[in-house]
Amino acid sequence: MSVSITKANGFAFTEASKAQAEAHIAKYPAGRQTSAVMPLLTIAQEQNDGWLSQPCIEYVAGYLSMPPIRVHEVATFYTMYRLGPVGKQVIEVCTTTPCWLRGSDDIIEACEAELGIKVGQTTPDGQFTLLEVECAGACVNAPVCSIHKKYYEDLDAKSMRQIIKALRAGKTPKAGPQIKRQTSAPAGGLTTLKEIAPAEGRGA
Repeated sequence: MSVSITKANGFAFTEASKAQAEAHIAKYPAGRQTSAVMPLLTIAQEQNDGWLSQPCIEYVAGYLSMPPIRVHEVATFYTMYRLGPVGKQVIEVCTTTPCWLRGSDDIIEACEAELGIKVGQTTPDGQFTLLEVECAGACVNAPVCSIHKKYYEDLDAKSMRQIIKALRAGKTPKAGPQIKRQTSAPAGGLTTLKEIAPAEGRGA
């Protein structure tokens, strides 16, 4: 698909963003370009400092020849899209049942205490925004949060505070489990398949 869309109240894709958009649109059959609305909203959000303004939504609608209200419906349904300005570091804490059972309330409290803000707010210096999201899809490693598309798992109040402190210091905290766990393997180590059968005992 080749398009020439004018700016929507000042917003338009950069050449790099347009190349990404075209790559996503090319995945769908002719006449089905609206199926790319979600990745295009993501591209617009990333270009627009992490949030979707109304001009962003209108531009994506024009790019895909969709009514703006249709794009707005998508943007307001999914928590991955943000409809207001956010800080440079967006901390998204999952509070769905598995994370809640494993202590997501403690994670929220630790974030609020360390940052001095409540859920949905941004620190006065514009560095951090704290958000609550639904199901991060990493239930086995609950509780979890995501920051810059990286997951921080098996959290507790102490490790959450340490992550925030590291970010404040300009460091990149180690993503993944914050305990001694290999990815999503049992926290206590292997419980099955501890021994590998001899080569001659394996099937061909």
